[in-house]
Amino acid sequence: MKIAVVGTGMIAREALAALRKVENVEVTGLCARPHSLDKARALAQEFGVSEVTTDYEEMLARHNADFVYLGIVNSAHFDYARQAIEAGWHVIVEKPFASTLAETEELIARARAAHCYLFEAMTPLFLPNYLGILEALPSLGLIRLVQANFSQYSSRYDRYLARDVAPAFDPSLSGGALYDLNVYNVSLITSLFGRPKSATYAANIGFNGIDTSGVLTMRYNGFVATAAAAKDSSSPSFFMIQGESGWIRAEGIPSELSSFTVGLRGREPKTYAMNRHAHRMVHEFEAMRDIFARQDYMSVEEGLQTSRTVIAVMEKARLMAGIQFRAD
Repeated sequence: MKIAVVGTGMIAREALAALRKVENVEVTGLCARPHSLDKARALAQEFGVSEVTTDYEEMLARHNADFVYLGIVNSAHFDYARQAIEAGWHVIVEKPFASTLAETEELIARARAAHCYLFEAMTPLFLPNYLGILEALPSLGLIRLVQANFSQYSSRYDRYLARDVAPAFDPSLSGGALYDLNVYNVSLITSLFGRPKSATYAANIGFNGIDTSGVLTMRYNGFVATAAAAKDSSSPSFFMIQGESGWIRAEGIPSELSSFTVGLRGREPKTYAMNRHAHRMVHEFEAMRDIFARQDYMSVEEGLQTSRTVIAVMEKARLMAGIQFRAD
């Protein structure tokens, strides 16, 4: 499997670091915007990538790989993915899948028509620890409460307070705490329990209309789930499921799920650490490689349905909170 990487930011660097640890996957090229050419060349040299370009359309036309990986600003996900699908490529798009439900549904429809393997790089859903949580879930009995928190003081928040707005805090670029961090919480919850009956978002809104932190509350039959995320403050992060017969708790940021503990009534809690790799992204690239190799389009469809559910929930809650994106 061959991949061309688009982007030079932090997430693209992480992807390159993970990809060189994945067997039978080759990174054939790196695409950057013209002003990031020097940075792209430095990354290419560091990670042994032979080709660097600033012409995305030309790269797609040459078709020197199977997949394009899009590690770019949120607002560009739709257009770059659409162009790649039209050019006959398979696509791995970073979270969030797209800015709006309309964009999401169009990409899914285009991918289906082209029989394109379209993945969202939603890291925790590819981790062995996630599968362990899924397997342990029935032992909890009736679910009564789900809580998730992903809070990190952003390295760009001080700039934001000084009115220097980075993409992660820019509503025109589909930024904000919900789409940047809380998307992991929402993905975990909806992948385990499906689409909620209702969702509301209580957010702390910054000077430019973006959410710097907030809590998404989702109601299901018999229980409520809360997903909290913050870029303007920090706290210990976790993912917790409570049932009438026990609980599951994963410590640390939900994007990593480095371990989880199962506590059943009348038994000693037991902790599991099933992830095989230290780098969280290695698992997802391995899984995508294997799905592509065995032509398992059913797994692609399952992932797309989860991505659609997540964007549907977040968009409705975001608009109710008065957060407008340029893509709206």
